[in-house]
Parts: sequence; C-alpha cells; structure tokens
Amino acid sequence: MEVQVNNVVDKKKIQPLKVQKWLERLVFYICLYVFGIITIYPMIWMFYSSLKSNQDIMMNTFSLPTTMHFENYVNAWQTAKIGVYFFNSVWVTLISIIATILIGAIAAFILAKFKFKLRQLIYSSFIIGLLIPVHTVLVPLFIQMRSLRLLNSLWSLVLTYTAFGLPITVFILESFIRAFPDSIIEAAVMDGCSVARIFYGIIMPMAKPAITTVAILNFLNHWKEFSFALIFLTDEAKKTLPIGLYNFVGAYTRDYAQMMAALVISSIPIIIIYLVLQEHVIKGMTAGAVKG
Repeated sequence: MEVQVNNVVDKKKIQPLKVQKWLERLVFYICLYVFGIITIYPMIWMFYSSLKSNQDIMMNTFSLPTTMHFENYVNAWQTAKIGVYFFNSVWVTLISIIATILIGAIAAFILAKFKFKLRQLIYSSFIIGLLIPVHTVLVPLFIQMRSLRLLNSLWSLVLTYTAFGLPITVFILESFIRAFPDSIIEAAVMDGCSVARIFYGIIMPMAKPAITTVAILNFLNHWKEFSFALIFLTDEAKKTLPIGLYNFVGAYTRDYAQMMAALVISSIPIIIIYLVLQEHVIKGMTAGAVKG
C-alpha cells in the first residue's frame, strides 16, 4: 500500500513539472517566432515594395502591390547604373577577400605554429586593429592614398579593405590553426614536405571551416562599406553599390520604387552566400571554440 501511495504522490509531482516545462517551451518558441517575424518582415516589405509604383508606396506604404511593376528592376539596373556599381562591388570584394585570406592565413599559421621573439608583439598588433574605429583613419588614409596616387581607383578600396579585414581574419584563423596537433606537421616534415607544401596541402584544407567563416564576415563588411568608397572614389563609373544606392536620395525627390528594387538586387548575393555557407560558418565558429 505504501509503495502505491508513493507512486501516486510521485506522479502528482511529475505532472506539474511536465506542464511547467511545456509552458516554458511554448513561451520560448513563441518568442522565437515573434523575433523571426520582426527580423524577416522588413525584407519581405522591401521585396513587395520594389514591385509597386512610387504613388502606391506613398499612399499605401504597407499594402501589397495591386499591379506588378517589374520595370523598377530594369530601370534600377540600366538607368540608375546599379549594374555598374554592382560589378564594381563584386570586383573589389572578391579581390579583397582573396588577399585577406591569403595574407591572414599565412600570418596565422606562422603565429600559431612557429616560436620567435616578436610573436606576441605581432599578434597583439593584429588584435589592436580590431579596436581602431574606421572614422578615425579616414583623413590619414585619404592623404596616404593621394600620395600614392590611388585616389579614384578601386585599388584604394582593395588595400583598405584588406588591411581592415586582417585583424579578425588572423584572430579566428590563429586560434583555429593553433588547435591542430603538432604531430601532423611533424609527420609531414619527416616525409620531406616543405613549409609551403605543409601550408597549402595540409593547413589550408583543414582550416576550411574557419576560412569560410572569415570569408563571409569579410564579405559582409566589404559589401556594405560606405565611408571609404565615398571619400576615395569620385568617378561615377568606379563607384560601388552603397554609393549607388545613396544616389537615389536627392534633396527634394525620392525614387522609392527604384530604390527598393536596387536594395533587393544588392541583398541577393548576401542572402545566397549565407544560405549556402551557413553550415560552414557555424562549424568554423564552434570548432575553434571547442578545440581552443
């Protein structure tokens, strides 16, 4: 009898706990759904607003389009020269990312696996780069680019983006590479591999998740960068996408329909790249944390 009574009491205690956990989980998922809707709605609104006319946007801002205006995309791409700005941004971003990853990976490999006197000083110098605000170096960099005769050249952006992308690249890759067992490198040396072959044949393939992570982080930073492009570039044919989007804002006029279409065009590469490579980003961020 006592056993049965205890079982009944235990069941009565367990049921409220189950209900409490269920309610907590319900509240948690509701908060996630609400947060997701708040986050994704501006993108949805931007997309269907790009298919409306300026009059519809002004009169009924949040309503769905009654007539599809696909010509907004054609006008934004051709008339507003978004196509020129788009390819300029692609060129600058890709060259900057390749240079940043190559230089950053070499530096991270040396800092992680080689011991020398100035190692800590060099590593600290890269980390200090994370603390430098962009706007504090606009004037010095403008003067430097003018001295190098690189103003109004896309190479001025490539050099600047590479320099500002190196700190976070070295920080992530160094911690990731440092977690690799030294026995792998020692075995490669015993087999007669050179340092260059170890780096390109062993380190780079093993660091693929971390490299993907820094590539996406740098892509996001370079793709949306505005200040340096505004200061360094004056030729209309060399301007990047953020500057091109700024041209839609005039003193007295606003072409909201074409602006929304241009914003959708500029958002497509970021969305595609993140959706394709999001698994690598998660692996790169978590693997370094666990191994470190």
